[in-house]
Amino acid sequence: MTSKGLSLLVWVLVLHLAGIYLYTRGFLLTRLALSDVTACDDGSCRLPHTHKRAVVLVIDALRFDFLSPYPPDPPSPYHHNVISLPRKLSASRPTHSFLFEMFSDPPTTTLQRLKGITTGSLPTFIDMGSNFGGSSINEDSFIGQLRRAGKKIAFMGDDTWTTVFPQSFETNMTFPYDSFNVEDLHTVDEGVIEHLLPLLQDKQAPWDVLIGHFLGVDHVGHRLGPDHPTMRAKQQQMDDVLRRVVDHLDDDTLLVVLGDHGMDRKGDHGGDGDHETSAALWVYSKGPQLLHPKAAIPSHLLTTRIFPGATVATRHIQQIDLAPTLSLMLGLPIPFNNLGTVIPELLWHDKAGKDYTRALTLNAQQVRRYLQTYRDSASGGELDGAWGELERAWAAVSLGANARDQDAQWRAMTAYTRQALAACRLLWAQFDVSLMSLGLVLLGTGTLASALVYVKLGGLHEGWENWTADVRRWCLSSLSGGAMLGFVGYIAASRYVKGLGLFDALLFGMAFTSSLVVVTSSRPSLATASFRSLRSLPLPLILHALAFASNSFTVWEDHVVTYLLITSVVPSVLVGFSAPTSRLRYRILGFSAMFAVCARLMALSTVCREEQQPYCHVSFFASSSLPSPPLPVLALSVPVALTLPWILRRFLKISQSDKGTAAIVFSWILPGTLLLGSVFWVLEHVDSSETLGPEWSSTLRFVRTLCARVAMGGVVVLGLALWWLVPLCLKISTETKSGAQGNSKREVTVLGFANAYGAPYLVFWSLFLGVLYPSTQLTGQVVLALAAVAVVAHLEVVDSVRDVRGLEAVFASGNPSAILEPASLRAPALPLRFSEITPLALLAVHTFFATGHQAAIPSIQWKAAFVLTPTLTYPLSPLLVILNTFGPLFLLALAAPLLALWNVAPLPQPAADVKVRLDAVRAGLGVMVYHATLLLSSAVCSAWLRRHLMVWKIFAPRFMLSAITVVVVDLAVLFGVGVGVGRVSERVSKLFAAMNPK
Repeated sequence: MTSKGLSLLVWVLVLHLAGIYLYTRGFLLTRLALSDVTACDDGSCRLPHTHKRAVVLVIDALRFDFLSPYPPDPPSPYHHNVISLPRKLSASRPTHSFLFEMFSDPPTTTLQRLKGITTGSLPTFIDMGSNFGGSSINEDSFIGQLRRAGKKIAFMGDDTWTTVFPQSFETNMTFPYDSFNVEDLHTVDEGVIEHLLPLLQDKQAPWDVLIGHFLGVDHVGHRLGPDHPTMRAKQQQMDDVLRRVVDHLDDDTLLVVLGDHGMDRKGDHGGDGDHETSAALWVYSKGPQLLHPKAAIPSHLLTTRIFPGATVATRHIQQIDLAPTLSLMLGLPIPFNNLGTVIPELLWHDKAGKDYTRALTLNAQQVRRYLQTYRDSASGGELDGAWGELERAWAAVSLGANARDQDAQWRAMTAYTRQALAACRLLWAQFDVSLMSLGLVLLGTGTLASALVYVKLGGLHEGWENWTADVRRWCLSSLSGGAMLGFVGYIAASRYVKGLGLFDALLFGMAFTSSLVVVTSSRPSLATASFRSLRSLPLPLILHALAFASNSFTVWEDHVVTYLLITSVVPSVLVGFSAPTSRLRYRILGFSAMFAVCARLMALSTVCREEQQPYCHVSFFASSSLPSPPLPVLALSVPVALTLPWILRRFLKISQSDKGTAAIVFSWILPGTLLLGSVFWVLEHVDSSETLGPEWSSTLRFVRTLCARVAMGGVVVLGLALWWLVPLCLKISTETKSGAQGNSKREVTVLGFANAYGAPYLVFWSLFLGVLYPSTQLTGQVVLALAAVAVVAHLEVVDSVRDVRGLEAVFASGNPSAILEPASLRAPALPLRFSEITPLALLAVHTFFATGHQAAIPSIQWKAAFVLTPTLTYPLSPLLVILNTFGPLFLLALAAPLLALWNVAPLPQPAADVKVRLDAVRAGLGVMVYHATLLLSSAVCSAWLRRHLMVWKIFAPRFMLSAITVVVVDLAVLFGVGVGVGRVSERVSKLFAAMNPK
């Protein structure tokens, strides 16, 4: 049974979870959302409205250069100068029409940006996660102010609005549509148009504000990228809609057209890149002028910016500036939590700017009230560091109010609101150092304890399960003492340590105490240490961990990992050169070369972070702006899917273990699964590129969905059921032979004997490769195939190196004739080495990058959500995205037990079985230690560099990736050891227990 070893691995997982929980509680803080509402019965907190009604149209992912009169050079024929109405009206009616570039605070996801647009408040780093399960907005907002004023709001489009503002829209004028079906480019837009235009045409329609949210531009970006003919067609549709809206506008209705965020070069968003945070805003008044024709607005109030690639500076504002501006224009109070500043051009109605002065005064007073209320709240201490500067800025505002210099007043008030914004941006990047420290202590002691257990198990043999049982008993008994330690610590420190809760203290006490118990019971003897042990230092791991101290190395980690991975086979190559036989020499060098070639070919697949530009070239997709597969990958996809199972079976044929279940899986089930997975993405490309025309879209969607369902369902139901019932890959034959004296003798032949443990587990592992394959895009599928070949090549290298070590042990024993006994080459005293685990751990990270992922939000491949269903389906769609993103890490961690099982003969029993289970636990533990060390390094570097300019852009995302990776790897190891090794061990030991040599 593997239960004792499994309990040890579960303990490691729990320890990791505790450390991650405490560290992230201190590192990724959320801000306090005040529920106060701006209100004034006497009208002192609002202005007379400039328009009675407003039409607010959100074109999702409307990047500024899509509307700009000065697009980057050279302009794209697909998304530049296509939506032309805003720039034409801004040129012909300069006091009625204004274009702005808005900065959208990251994370650039729709839900967070709608919060910013309507409340004027800021998000925090971890707010992004709620984009997929948004909750209602409890803060004061533009929508809430409309409702309190008795205004009626009509809505149509992205159903995110109805999620965050439930009960806010008129029932008979609300038409929400599913927002996450990125494969549907037209349904939402056509639905918005269908309901928008009739409401505009009906002059008696009882609405005061009409909100429409188009999704087509965003969906085209996600699916096809901005440089695609479909993007031009979609933008032409938007331009046509805007023209029709303008035609139907009356003189007393304000038109506001905006993007909630932008999109990067390949059409995705979520991060903080220049293209993702750039959103367009167009404000148009058909009737009254927005800006007095003789107004002379001071230049210091009109900030500008040159869009990347453009040559002319354009007007630039903060996206949250829209909340106070639009509120005042419609005669509403400014939302209480707003940190935006009113836009001068839209409120400068007289030559002297008196209306603007009044608006800016209300704006500054509102920001002052918000900061004072926040200061008086339970979280007010967070403002301590900035409060002195803010008070001095407010004193300047008060001084300017008594002065006659109006320009000085404007400067003082805008300086105050902008300083408040800057202070709050820093405020919500504050850290709870105490909780971070507790998390780091747990991660450090946990990693040390895991490493010591790994070393300890290497020196144990038959008694390892008894030792593990003792450790488990000691850990359980230490929990009560740890809880008491945590409780006492909480009582003593809670009044001094901000943010420390009782649960945090108890969790830390129990986890820390159990770590100390394991460290004490596993500590190595100093008497056995020597300078020769320096030769076994895990140098690739050390270099990998140290890389996180540099933002440059972290940004280019995909290239660093390629180098470390290929150099990790150097020790095996050196053994190969000195191997005592030519066969072993050729095997080691040949399979090492195969491993290195696969790793290098995988590295050809890249996606680029923004920070890597312009030194990085996208090869995972056809181009950086066209998210379709490259033509060579399209040509290779089907041959690769059919060839990979044959290659895996050829590796099994080396040990004659390609029989039984392996013959069925690698001849029929796996080829069919991989083929259908490739066909799905080929058809997806044909559909999205409209190669056969749009009339084939529904047919192609049905066929490819069927392919994916058959592929994944077949491998799960058929493959795993077959493996569970008959896991062994053996062929047993019996033959009766007559002896010399007429006696008959039965001879049993077992083909696959030499790899009785490894072959069934490889089949088990390959079935999970089959589950992952259909959810991975075509380039990623080729990468997975190369990774699978690299895994089995590495197994053969490790097997041959162990043969060399066995031969060397025999020669050193002084009994060279023992070489004639094959069993002597498998000395049970040869433990699994960490240098044999390192390439597999590095290969997991390498595969993550090569399958089109980065430690950045925009690299998430949303298309995977629609592999099994044509529409967004919970929980299936989010699970598919998780599988696509972290599946490669899970798959390669799941391969760790193969290092213990590969080419291990099943006799004698039970000694062989005990050794296999011990090495399987050590292999899994070794992989866990590798990734836990990376997590520890990432956490330490993120904490140390938390004031670094790039902390939220580089270090925090890498820490988050490390934390998720550790959990994924731990679960994979637990599953592999508990289910895979457990089942194989049970069946092999049962079969061969009666065959022990007498």
